[in-house]
Amino acid sequence: MTGWRMLRGLVDGELRLPGDPGFPEACSPANRRFAGIRPAAVLTVAHAGDVSRAIDWARAESVPLVARGGGHSYAGYSVSSGLVLDLRKLAGIRFDPDNGQAVVAGGTPMKAIYAALRPYDVTFPLGNSDTVGIGGLTLGGGVTTISRAHGLTCDALVSTDVVLADGTRVTASAREHPDLFWACRGGGGGNFGVNTSFTFQVRPAPAGSTCLVLWSWSHAVEVLATMQEIMRTAPDGFSARIGIARSSGGAGVVSVVGHHLGPAAELRELLAPAHAVARPHRAEIEDRDFWAAATYLHHSSAGGAFAVRNRCVPHPIDDAGLVALVRAVETWPGSGNADGAGAALFAWGGAISRVPVADTAFPHRDTRFLLSLDTSWAETDSPEVVRANLEWLHARYVESGRFAPDASYVNFADPDLEDWQRAYYGPNAERLVQVKRRYDPDRFFAFPQAV
Repeated sequence: MTGWRMLRGLVDGELRLPGDPGFPEACSPANRRFAGIRPAAVLTVAHAGDVSRAIDWARAESVPLVARGGGHSYAGYSVSSGLVLDLRKLAGIRFDPDNGQAVVAGGTPMKAIYAALRPYDVTFPLGNSDTVGIGGLTLGGGVTTISRAHGLTCDALVSTDVVLADGTRVTASAREHPDLFWACRGGGGGNFGVNTSFTFQVRPAPAGSTCLVLWSWSHAVEVLATMQEIMRTAPDGFSARIGIARSSGGAGVVSVVGHHLGPAAELRELLAPAHAVARPHRAEIEDRDFWAAATYLHHSSAGGAFAVRNRCVPHPIDDAGLVALVRAVETWPGSGNADGAGAALFAWGGAISRVPVADTAFPHRDTRFLLSLDTSWAETDSPEVVRANLEWLHARYVESGRFAPDASYVNFADPDLEDWQRAYYGPNAERLVQVKRRYDPDRFFAFPQAV
C-alpha cells in the first residue's frame, strides 16, 4: 500500500484500487473474454505529465504497466494485473482551419471526434464504434469505411506526442524521431510508448450513399463470389463488408454493408450483379451526407465475450474456399450471445495499396480482403460452450489456411496466433524490433504480443 500511496502523491489524476468507486469502469475490457484479469490499480491520468510520472514510478517499483484508451483490444491487452493507465480524461480535439489539421488527445473516443469535426464538415479515416479510442485505431493502421478512397487512419497522421519507457516526452514526425513516427503508423498500440496526442491532416467530409443488403442463406456462395468480383473492379469510393453469420436458433444471413462516396444511383449499378444472382429480401440503398452515413454504419454489439481470427488475403477466395466458409458457419455449435458467429470479407485495396509497404509499419498494402472469422458467447454460458466455440473457431482458422495466407491485422489482435510477429508485420518486423531496441531497450512495455 505504501507504494500506491506514493504514486497517488505524485500525480494529479485519480488512482483507484480494487473496491474503489469507478474501478471496474476504468479498467473493464470491451471483450468480456478477459473480464477475469484484475489490475492491481488504475490511474486515470489528468495530463501527459501524469503518464511520465506513472512510468517512472512503475519502473522503480517493478510494476507492469499498460495504457488503456477505448479498451477495445480484441486480445485484452489494454488490461493487466499491474497498473492500468486509463487515458479517458486525455480527451479533446482542436481543429485549425488555417492548416487543415486536427490535434486529438490520446484518449479521445470516436463519438467525440465525430462531434468535434462535424461543425467544420471535415474528417479523416475514423472508426465506426462510438467508444473505440483514437490511439489503438491509429497505431495499428486504422482501416475504415473510407480507407479505399482516403487511406488508413495512420496515413493521415502528421505527428504524435509519445511518453517513452524512460518517462521522457517526445514528438514523433517525419522530421523528429522519424523511425518512431514510422513505427507508430501500423506497429501496434502499446509497443513503443504511451501516445498522448495525435495530429492529423483532415479533408472535406465527402457526401455519398450507403447500403444494407440481405439475402437468404441458400444464395451465400453465389453472393460472396459475385461481391468479390464487384469489388475487384469497383471504384475506390466504394467499400463493403461482405458477411455470412448466424445466431443460435436463427437462420443464417448473407449481408453486404457498404459506403459509397457517390450517389445511390451509382451504388445500385455497382450492386446490380449481386441482385441479379438472387433477389435480396432487404435492400436499403440511400443517399446520405457523411455524418448521416457514419451514424447509419455505426457498429453495435450485444456485448459479452468474443474471439476473432483473421487473415489478410491478397486475392479473391475461390469457390471451394467460399463453400468451406459457408459450411463452417453452418457447423457453429451455438451460444447464448445474440451476436452469434460468422465470417466476413472486408474489402481493402484502393488508396491503401498505393502506399509502399516500407513507408509505414503497416505491411498489408497488397491485401484485397480481410477475412475475419468470429464467434461469441455469453458470460453465463458453461465452460463446455466456451470450449466448443473456441475449438470451432480454431478449426475454421486452420481450415482457411488452404485458401488464405497467415498474414493478420494487428488491430484485430489474435492471442492464439503462433508466429504473430511475422503475421502482423511481415517484411517490416525486423525494423520494428530495431525501433523497439532504441526506444524501449529494457522492454518495459511488455505484453504477450509486444514487439
